[in-house]
Amino acid sequence: MKAVKSMTKLTVVSGACGFACTVVAEKGEQKKVSVRLESQCEMLQKLAEEIATLDVMTTVFTNFLNNPVYKAAARHLKHVTCPVPGGIIKAVEAEAGLALPRDITIKFEK
Repeated sequence: MKAVKSMTKLTVVSGACGFACTVVAEKGEQKKVSVRLESQCEMLQKLAEEIATLDVMTTVFTNFLNNPVYKAAARHLKHVTCPVPGGIIKAVEAEAGLALPRDITIKFEK
């Protein structure tokens, strides 16, 4: 019987910019996760090139200043409020089995 390949997929709808991003994380070997971003945003496309493979421990268990996703985001994203980097880390965390895949919501109230 063939093993079923693991995959975590989530979508981040960023808001005013109008871009959505699908994050696909797939478990690899030696605590690595491959990450694919699907978005029309050119900045996210450049970010995706830099974070195609992430080490789970470095990505999930490090602070903001040393996190490889946030460091790459600082180089490629113009908008500091973009929620996609956090979504990438959540996808890696869930794919590694370190958290349950639960929805996150940011909602403005009037």
